This record gives sequence, structure tokens and C-alpha cells, in this order.
Amino acid sequence: MATRILAPYFLLHQDSNYPPVNFDSFHPNNPSTDLHVNVQKDHKNIAREIAGASVILLKNSGQILPLTNQYSIGLIGSDAGPATRGANGCADHGCVDGHLAMGWGSGTDNFPYLVTPLDAIQDAVAKLGTSSLSWFLDDWDTVGAANAAKAVEVAFVFVSSNSGEEYITVDGNDGDRTNLTLWRNGEALIRAVADANPNTIVVVNTVGPVIMSSWIDHPNIKAILLAGVSGQESGSGLADVIFGDVNPSARLPYTIARQRSDYPADVVYSKTGPIAQIPYKEGIFIDYRYFDQNNISPLFEFGFGLSYTTFKYADLSISQNGSDTHVHVSVINTGDRAGHEVVQLYVGFPAAAGQPPRVLRGFERVMVDKGATQSVEFVLQKRSLSYWSTFSQSWLIAPGSYMVYVGASSRDIRLTASFTV
Repeated sequence: MATRILAPYFLLHQDSNYPPVNFDSFHPNNPSTDLHVNVQKDHKNIAREIAGASVILLKNSGQILPLTNQYSIGLIGSDAGPATRGANGCADHGCVDGHLAMGWGSGTDNFPYLVTPLDAIQDAVAKLGTSSLSWFLDDWDTVGAANAAKAVEVAFVFVSSNSGEEYITVDGNDGDRTNLTLWRNGEALIRAVADANPNTIVVVNTVGPVIMSSWIDHPNIKAILLAGVSGQESGSGLADVIFGDVNPSARLPYTIARQRSDYPADVVYSKTGPIAQIPYKEGIFIDYRYFDQNNISPLFEFGFGLSYTTFKYADLSISQNGSDTHVHVSVINTGDRAGHEVVQLYVGFPAAAGQPPRVLRGFERVMVDKGATQSVEFVLQKRSLSYWSTFSQSWLIAPGSYMVYVGASSRDIRLTASFTV
């Protein structure tokens, strides 16, 4: 431990002619140690860009998004607005209060500021001039939420699910979540708003998958945005997507199941000793690999995400150069606006390798103007085709035929080809 800490100290010559420390995170208002040096520069612009690029559009019935017409808009749920104790009101963010933009634990930091969805959408509505905005931030008063939803043309309902580090317990959760449900009465709030408004849009801020089965099929839910935990410019990035300044392009980094029991692993609620014993019975068949192996239909598959435009894939070709396999594909924007497409490449191994049906081996996020075509290349090296043999305790490459699957998600495969090793 000491070696790991001191090695970079001496490597970077921090022991001589190094700028003095200018802050103390444990005593931020001590003038003798904190000089309040501003190192942010244009970071807020980058943070906003990342926040917008991180929003995953899961549903968009009737292309209700982006909001291009002038609507009366309602924001419902405490996750839309500011925390009652301020953005940094809880030690290490160990609480559930207001908009979720960061988890909790020792790896957190204080927000320099936090733009909530209420802040950003109100600013956007003010610039539009002819739209109107109202809000209702009580998660538990579902009657009041329904009345607020009835009074507007489009109702956004904000819900969340959080987690953090084990030394802080929040609402019965010792760091990791104890379930996959929404927090703060989320499911009931969504149903109350959807029952009251025919144009309901659900915004989910969450650290991971949540079960949506109890409300996903409500006919009045027209759109779903999965906004993650997006930091200080969270609201700004979300508003950019809602009003069409940013075309959503993010993709799910995990599978959202129809029911909790569809997942291969679950929470260990009890332990026989000081440390819980966890049997990793799923082996290499985790997330989408498990769903594919067992032919389980997910609600939203790994890699899924919608756009405000559409894309077509064409001209898949494979060539080999020494030990490398080159895969080329063309992506055509067939919609009416420019957008990013995340092209995903999965490999199917020979049966003798005992691998999942498809394994992600590359992805590329490319910007394609409307009507334009973009060429994408993947290079599969030897390690891309290797698998670990527990019998020989080494990496092996199985001889035989390999399948290449290229598409927009783990289940939305557009083109296939094969090559032999």
C-alpha cells in the first residue's frame, strides 16, 4: 500500500519544486489551506455535453419528443427540483433529497452548483416565449400530482433510484440497493400522473436497471428517458434532449428485464459470517449473455437506445490482414436530422469454445448527417477471438467458423457475416 501511494509521488517529483497544495477538502473554508483556485475553465460546457449525450431514449410514441410545438408543461416529482437542504446538504451525499445527479460515498464531491431539470426546463420555456411551465414536487401526494397533471398538455414525471458506498445507509440500503424498484413512491407517482394525462413522459434518474413492468404498458406514457446520474449540468443536458438541441444517442450499458427473477444473480440478504459468501454461479453468462443463452426476452436489451432520426446498415464486408480481421460496414442516415449512431459488433464463437451466443467486441459512435453515409471499421485482433480455458489455465483461440453480428443493440442485429480461423 505504501509503495503504491509513494511511487507516483516520486515519479512526478512532488518532493521538489512542485506547486504547493492549495486546498483541503476536509476544511474547505480554511483560508490558510484553501486558496479557492478556479480550475473549471469551460468544464461546465463539457459537463453539459456529456449529460446530454448520456440520456437514453427508451420510448417515443408518436414522436412526442422533441417538444417542437408550444405546450403547457408540468414537471411532477421531487427528482425534478432542488434538494430542500441544498445540492450538498448531506455528508458524502448520503440521502435522498431532490434531483439525483450523484450517488453517495467517499468517492463523491461537492457540486460547485447543480442545474436541476426544473432550472433548465424553466429557462428553455422562458426562451420559447409562448409555452408555460408549472410543477408539483411532492412524491407522496398522488392526488395532488394527478391534479397537476390534468392542468397541463404534457406531464413529465421524474423518478429515481440511488445507491452508494456501504458505510452510509440510506432508506434501508447499505450502499448497494436492496431491490430494483423506484424510490420515493415512484411507481405509484407514475401511475397517478399517467392516469391523469394522455401525454405523460417519464424521466428516470437511476444508478442501474429498475423494473418497469408495473407501468411501462400504460397507454398514456408516450416517452421514457433514462437520464442516469449526470452531474452538475444534469438538468441542462436533459433539457437539450427534450427540446431537440441534442439528438439522443446513448445506449443501455445493461439489460432491463421484465421481472427481477429474469436476472442470473440476486441480492444476498443474509450471511453466516462477517463476510457474505457469494456464489458466482452465472460464470461468464452475465447480463445480455445470460438472456441470450437462456432465450429470455428483455424489456430493453443491452445496447438499446432510440434516436430522433433513423439509420440503415449496408455493405458489411470482412477482410483478413495477418492475424487481424477487419470488419467494414456503412451506416446511412435515413431520417430528417443529423444524429449519432452507436454501431455495435458482436462475435459468435465456434461451439467448441463454450461461449455465449454473442459477445460484444467493439462499438463506434459516429455522427451521420441526414441523407449521408458513414463508413465504420472494426479490427478484431487475436485477443478479440480468445477465451479463457479453466482447464488449461490459458487463453485459447478455437479453430472454426466465427460469426460477426453488426447492429444497433444486442438484439437489433442488422447484418451478419462469417470468417474462419
